[in-house]
Amino acid sequence: MECYRDRVHILAFVSLLFVCPVVHGWGVDGHHTICRIAQPRLSEAAADAVKQLLPDSADNDLGSVCSWADRVKFHYHWSSALHYIDTPDNLCTYLYNRDCKDENGVKGRCVAGAINNYTNQLFSYGNTDIQYNLTEALLFLSHFMGDIHQPLHVGFTSDKGGNTIDVHWYTRKSVLHHVWDDNIIDTAEERFYDSNVDELVNAIQKNITTEWADRIKTWETCSGNKTTCPDTYASESIRAACDWAYKGVTEDSVLEDQYFLSRLPIVNLRLAQGGVRLAATLNRIFG
Repeated sequence: MECYRDRVHILAFVSLLFVCPVVHGWGVDGHHTICRIAQPRLSEAAADAVKQLLPDSADNDLGSVCSWADRVKFHYHWSSALHYIDTPDNLCTYLYNRDCKDENGVKGRCVAGAINNYTNQLFSYGNTDIQYNLTEALLFLSHFMGDIHQPLHVGFTSDKGGNTIDVHWYTRKSVLHHVWDDNIIDTAEERFYDSNVDELVNAIQKNITTEWADRIKTWETCSGNKTTCPDTYASESIRAACDWAYKGVTEDSVLEDQYFLSRLPIVNLRLAQGGVRLAATLNRIFG
């Protein structure tokens, strides 16, 4: 096991060195929050497996490498299509067989398909004959569980999930997708948490044990005894995209307090759900 661990650590570390730090998906703080919520919720077996698989440079902190999958997109070109799902404009629905494909129409190449794939790879943990780099599988799965909970990662095809909708976030130019990746979280941190992401994590964790406590079991549960349920998460995201992200926004909209304060609870909810479900998935994988 130690030889295998050393090998995958080296591979993961080399991959990190190959690239420039480019941020997509939830921003760094969004992914950090989801992984920080997940790790304390791991069972003893899952926590040990994660500790064994994490690169040594992470110092057993899953949150510190939760954005790794964004940083390697220019090295692993094939992985870019795995971060999102494009759905038909204005239908506000998601169907795996219709929507989970890349720009060339290759089926299964979307964030839901990637979650299924890396979940299945991680089931080989502990086997003597391992065909996969399980460190990378863990990092991809952790990241993609975050991406699929960002509403505009399951957005409309024509605007690429809000990436082509120019807006102003208060006085700064942005695009709608970036507003949901970064701007809402960054503004919340500045206004309510002394620009400290750990304070944001603590506030969401507190809500998980109080305001949302009666919802947690439902969030964790997968129908049909599945290990993970990305189709459920994607369906929630496209509904949230229609009800909250796209609603009331047109090209060159100026988004200020009314938008920020009404959408922040949705962002916090999706971060919480992503963290709880990542932990539940890893607990089912590692037993």
